[in-house]
Amino acid sequence: QVQLVESGGGLVQAGGSLRLSCVAVASGLGINAMGWYRQAPGKQRELVALSRSGGSTIYADSVKGRFTISGDNAKKTVYLQMNSLQPDDTAVYYCYAQSIYYQKWGQGTQVTVSS
Repeated sequence: QVQLVESGGGLVQAGGSLRLSCVAVASGLGINAMGWYRQAPGKQRELVALSRSGGSTIYADSVKGRFTISGDNAKKTVYLQMNSLQPDDTAVYYCYAQSIYYQKWGQGTQVTVSS
């Protein structure tokens, strides 16, 4: 069983920055990717950024050039540095981890960007 513990959400003005952190508490099964999803009110949950073991990363087009994912899958940590935040980035952000056996999302942390 894996648990994901997130931190770092909050309220920020447009143009500001926030950094999200997540640590996976797990035993046994190897994590091969970690990342972040988000869900805005009335919208579907969407992938924001993903970091795979081996170093490849994926970003949603809407955050490219503004958000940076980092961390270490072996150490079960992932971070999301969010710069130049805009009101459209307002959402609940969920940490994500996967192995060949499971996919898991955290409880979520609220990010609110005021205009």
